[in-house]
Amino acid sequence: MKRNLISAAMALTLFAGGVLVGQQSKTHVVGQPHTVIHFVSLKFRSGVSDAEREKAIAGIKTMATQIPGIKNIWLKTIRVQPQDFNAVFAIEFVNQDAADDYRDHPAHAAWEKQYISIRDNSLSGQATN
Repeated sequence: MKRNLISAAMALTLFAGGVLVGQQSKTHVVGQPHTVIHFVSLKFRSGVSDAEREKAIAGIKTMATQIPGIKNIWLKTIRVQPQDFNAVFAIEFVNQDAADDYRDHPAHAAWEKQYISIRDNSLSGQATN
């Protein structure tokens, strides 16, 4: 009898655990971090080589290592809007102050000087919660 009771308790515990896991998998939680995302769409001048484009994008990674407050970067373009643009990148800052400091940081100015001559246009924005 005691053995049956223990087996039943274990079975009930496993069942309840399975129900809880099942409920959690049905709920999709969306986070709203308070970091700042800076996103840019780039259009390179016609005639700019793939190597020059890649160097400009790689320069973002180098720049990011030199500027405090940058949390993450995204450099691989999947889809671009507007469609006649060539590249997209995003930078995540720990807060608004870090995003503001980026704008005037010497490493950002150096990167911008490098790529401005091959840029035809760019569109940028920032978002947070």
